[in-house]
Amino acid sequence: MSKSKMTPLQTDRATERAQYAKTVLDNGIRVVSETIPHVRSASIGVWAEVGSRDENENCNGISHFLEHMVFKGTKKRSVLDIAQSLESLGGYLNAFTTKEQTCFYARVLDSNIEEAMDVLADLLLNATFKKEEIEKERLVVVEELRSAEDDPEDIIHDYFEKALFPRHSLGFPIIGTEANLRRFQRGDLRSHVAMYYLPTRLVIAAAGNVNHHMLVKLVERYFKNLRMNGSVPQKRQSGPTAASKASRTEYARPINQAHICMGTVGYSIRHKNRYPLLILNALLGEGMSSRLYQSIREHHGLAYSVYSFVSMLSDTGVFGTYVGTEKKNVAAALELVHRELDRIKTRPISRAELDRTKSQIKGTMMLGLENMSGRMIRLGSSELYFESYISLDSILKRVDGVTPEAIMYTANDLFNEDDFTTVIIHPS
Repeated sequence: MSKSKMTPLQTDRATERAQYAKTVLDNGIRVVSETIPHVRSASIGVWAEVGSRDENENCNGISHFLEHMVFKGTKKRSVLDIAQSLESLGGYLNAFTTKEQTCFYARVLDSNIEEAMDVLADLLLNATFKKEEIEKERLVVVEELRSAEDDPEDIIHDYFEKALFPRHSLGFPIIGTEANLRRFQRGDLRSHVAMYYLPTRLVIAAAGNVNHHMLVKLVERYFKNLRMNGSVPQKRQSGPTAASKASRTEYARPINQAHICMGTVGYSIRHKNRYPLLILNALLGEGMSSRLYQSIREHHGLAYSVYSFVSMLSDTGVFGTYVGTEKKNVAAALELVHRELDRIKTRPISRAELDRTKSQIKGTMMLGLENMSGRMIRLGSSELYFESYISLDSILKRVDGVTPEAIMYTANDLFNEDDFTTVIIHPS
């Protein structure tokens, strides 16, 4: 028998009448849902606990390539059939791959949930990986890779992660390398599915006007034949929790603007200081009111695009900053970034600025709940990372509890100039 638990959520207006539920099926698949009865749509995602950090140099890119290939035909659907399956109902079908997860998801009217589950299960369980489709799709993904290389603001993040995590799979690009993409064959894809797409590594998440009991019945019907096959996925290499010594890597490209990415190893998604870091990041580089934006763009006019970013993974993370500027202004831009980082290390932020930043973060979270796909993504990733649901009330409470002292402690813990990795793409 499957095991279920249901927890009513008594929160704010955005989550009013929402109900969370979780069921673990006999074969190990976890089914989680958040029912919002006043909407007419639902978003359903099939999550696999596998991403680019589970790869090695010879198979880097296989997770992302597999994400593409399941859409290229199954035992009962052609490529066109897959494309039309939910679009003809006004729905949407897509997928994405991250460092640690792969998700295939659909957004449909609540009356079409069964059709969405049928299509998602078909993609995951019955993909044919025909040779001719592999040959066509590898060209598509190679073009995707080349397109990213043509966008320095995009590709510099891959270069930055490679420099930040040298000799580690966290430094691999999610899309892979052109050499690998040209080498993958049907057997590689089937081996990857057999190794990682095991029921105990799958989560099926749904948000919207969905009945949890009926959702579980659908999952049992469509995924009942998925069993453990004796495969033991390779254990992930632990991620670094502290930065190595400072490094600076520079590239020359035929472009007009210089691009700078600078940062350090941050916190994992389970770290006790993750909420101070979220506020610190918003304070520094999220939006037009942030300190980096106001200093570098508004006060000094050195950049059009400037921001900071945070990525939190299961056992490590990244904090970084980005600036796009003229080549002659690279040194000045770097100096201004360091000045803002040093300022937040030495001067406590005012209560007014802290309250504004907290309101910004909470507002962004609340607005994200207006979107059923956003809810589904939060639901699925929470189950994979925490094996439980983290309520919005709990998150808001943790955000509200952050103090100026916690912000300063986090800044001093992370912002050591001797640990920073810097990557610059110069105009050649």
